[in-house]
Amino acid sequence: MNSITIGQYIPGDSWLHKLDPRLKICLVILWMVLIFIIPNIYGMLIALGFYIVLFFTTGLPFKRILKGLKPIIFLLIFTFVLQVIYTKDGTLLKTIDFQFGLYQLLMIIGLFVFYFLTKRFIILHMLYFILFIAGIFALQLFHFDNYAWASYSLNIYTGGLERGSFVFIRIVLMVGLTSLLTFSTMSIDINNGLQSILSPLAYIKVPVGVFAMIFSLTLRFIPLLFDETNKILKAQASRGVEFSEGKLKDKVTQIISLLIPMIVVSFNKADDLANAMETRGYIVGAKRTRLDKLKFALRDYVALTFSLVVFIGVICLNVLL
Repeated sequence: MNSITIGQYIPGDSWLHKLDPRLKICLVILWMVLIFIIPNIYGMLIALGFYIVLFFTTGLPFKRILKGLKPIIFLLIFTFVLQVIYTKDGTLLKTIDFQFGLYQLLMIIGLFVFYFLTKRFIILHMLYFILFIAGIFALQLFHFDNYAWASYSLNIYTGGLERGSFVFIRIVLMVGLTSLLTFSTMSIDINNGLQSILSPLAYIKVPVGVFAMIFSLTLRFIPLLFDETNKILKAQASRGVEFSEGKLKDKVTQIISLLIPMIVVSFNKADDLANAMETRGYIVGAKRTRLDKLKFALRDYVALTFSLVVFIGVICLNVLL
């Protein structure tokens, strides 16, 4: 729960914080499109290097990005391994021979027992689970020919490694770009930026302001609800409830005991927010005024020009190559 960083604004005075929120939203979309049209691993590595340099110029804590990647680390590793296994392009680098038999089965059973006895003492559960899965395959590297039931091989090609790294970096950049937006932009600015970008839809009677407010509140409620979930988990843990242990029936009961207070907290928070908005004169669908007018500055034009030049350059390289 503590690794959720979506919607968390980090105060700062960097050039990224000062950019117009409308421009930041558009640039995030533009750079995501750019990521999907990069054709090879070399271009993706350049994009990753550029992102790292960009991030360090903002003064934001790098550990927050790493923290935001923790929930998807299993997806990243699974996608990478899947690409390595099923992509057969390029040069064959290595052939790994696996064997499954009586001794491998006994060792895997022992590993299962060791994992379930020790996982309660491990802090990084996801990393420990990944090591457990890797251990299952590592045990099959031991060969006992007289007791083998089946044998299979894994061929690793250069194309598989390149494709796996390509997809891995693409997902990391997608998460990183959205994190930059939420880290450097307050939810009210995102709301105003979205409303301004979508304002032409108001001419066809689309409630742009309502949609922008819904998106802004959703983005704001994500970290808020996770914080409340952490408080409930800690309160129940102090009373002896352990969500990671017990039988399936016990876990279902424990989850229900978590969901009920979470639903109550969500409705209470929503009710408090509705009262606060009503007290401040918010009326659904009414025309609203803004304290701060959104205006483009020189830095906004520079950032937009640079992004468009890079975008057009990548498209031209794709066409030429």
